[in-house]
Amino acid sequence: MPRISRLLLPLIVLIAGSGCAEAHSFGTIYNLPIPFWMYAFAASATLALSFVMVGFFVTAQNAQRNFRSVEIPDALPGAGWSILRGLSVLLLLMTMLTGLFGAQRPFNNFSLTFFWIAFVLGFAYLTALVGDIYEFINPWRVLCDWTERVRPAAFDGRIRYPAWLAYYPALALYMAFIWLELFGHTTPRSLGLVLLGYTILNFAAAALFGAEAWFRYGEFFAVFFRLLGKISPIAYASGRARGAPTTVRLRLPFLGLLEESADHPSILLFVLFMLSSTAFDGVHETLPWVQVFWKYAYPAMAWAITRPYPFFVGLYYDWQWLMLWLSPFVYFAIYLFFIALTKVVTGSKRSLRDLALQLTYSLIPIALVYHISHYFTLLFTDAPRLLSLISDPLAFGWNLFGTAKLLQQPITVPARFVWHAQVGLIVVGHLVSVYLAHAQALWLFPGRRKALWSQFPMLVLMVAFTTAGLWILSLPIGAGQVQDPLPTSSASPAILVVRSVPAMLPTGLA
Repeated sequence: MPRISRLLLPLIVLIAGSGCAEAHSFGTIYNLPIPFWMYAFAASATLALSFVMVGFFVTAQNAQRNFRSVEIPDALPGAGWSILRGLSVLLLLMTMLTGLFGAQRPFNNFSLTFFWIAFVLGFAYLTALVGDIYEFINPWRVLCDWTERVRPAAFDGRIRYPAWLAYYPALALYMAFIWLELFGHTTPRSLGLVLLGYTILNFAAAALFGAEAWFRYGEFFAVFFRLLGKISPIAYASGRARGAPTTVRLRLPFLGLLEESADHPSILLFVLFMLSSTAFDGVHETLPWVQVFWKYAYPAMAWAITRPYPFFVGLYYDWQWLMLWLSPFVYFAIYLFFIALTKVVTGSKRSLRDLALQLTYSLIPIALVYHISHYFTLLFTDAPRLLSLISDPLAFGWNLFGTAKLLQQPITVPARFVWHAQVGLIVVGHLVSVYLAHAQALWLFPGRRKALWSQFPMLVLMVAFTTAGLWILSLPIGAGQVQDPLPTSSASPAILVVRSVPAMLPTGLA
């Protein structure tokens, strides 16, 4: 007994002295500190007040002064760009090879963590900070350039890229990519095969249409990073020696979004899909969304159609996929409605198409903050694992660089911090978009008063986007995976509840 007492007493003291524990994990419910409507009201009021301040203080002359920039020639020597280009190809090959030939345990294989976390997330956020360096280190373009050293004119193109095709190939590939992320259940091997197939596609399309045209309009990563690069305070002027920018230009953040406008409706759809795909990822596993099918549509269909339950499970996933692919067109219709209101309010003679394209890039900050607010926790929880994976990329038990045992445990991010960071990001992103839209309106509509009136419909749209974004983040999550009932049961399907936290976790590693 004395020995047991000596062991228990310190434990009791430690337990009694410990504070409240916070965690952001599966199955943990985080209750908002204040009701959701207060968050929505405060965010909307902030947007409205900011709109008034921007309309009062920002003039065309103020906006024009922001276009000043500083050019720095030869900021990074050509040798530095050559190293980065070689590294990008090496990482692409390493991702494919580790996926195809490494152990198929997702969390122990280099390919999935590097691709989904470091490249898709980390490099996207890096691009928004340092500019579109992907244009110069795109591994598929680098491989084309290297091939042309051996076979000149191999990627000059066999036919002219059709003008009507515009960015539609990039949009289609982007939609397929998001489907793969959300519903593809990727394994290391399947990811390796997808990247191999995408490499073959890029080579074939570049040979057919020419590398310049394909990597501008068709390669969706190039289009995606180019749009994010417009946010950055750093821009690059390309020399004609591929991969060696001759000038670095420093500018104010987000200025690149005003320097040019969208040139085709397909790029507008691409930007809208950046928004809608993230929103869909946030909502498609929530209980309200899942119940739309199983609580309302399924009973009616089951009464009208005599089919076994697995048929409706397949139909449920078909419905989910269809909603994903329709989402940018739904956003497109909403966006055009508010642009039409702007046209009516201002009495502008500009076409609806022209106005819609002129204001397209003002939506990119919203798309970026939606993306960050949904996924940034992964940079804490999953990215550190790359330090150990780099020493054992094939999961064969190697320790090439002596780091295989480092940072084995993920970094836990407190749920309260996650939620408040998400709210702050969404509000800031919409504030920036309000400013950009107003600055653009000052050039589109003559007269300061008309420009201000033109922004009332856009303000309503921004408030709607803000409220919808916060609502999606606050929803409890019920998994979109459907649990099959017992063969002898005729009960309705059981929806698996996996987590209930206001932050989205990735599906690429699930």
